[in-house]
Amino acid sequence: MNIYDVLRAPRMSEKTLSLKEEVNQFAFEVDPRANKIQIKESVEKSFKVSVLKVRTMNVRGKKKRLGRTEGRKSSWKKALVTLKAGESIEYFEGA
Repeated sequence: MNIYDVLRAPRMSEKTLSLKEEVNQFAFEVDPRANKIQIKESVEKSFKVSVLKVRTMNVRGKKKRLGRTEGRKSSWKKALVTLKAGESIEYFEGA
């Protein structure tokens, strides 16, 4: 797997923005097949930062309903990446 295929999108919510300010953690949606080592290498090479810790979790898709039709959103994998003190990712600075 290519290291640039591992990261899919940054995840920004109120909770992840508070994690960014308090603990210097950033949240990403990642490929479900990626492991912590691949995620760490991908973040370090993509953003030129030092990663201390990676935590991952599988987020289950929610049931959604539109009238009589019931559906389901896709499940996805989330990674919380802790950076070295003083480092930051510029992509999140505008939020």
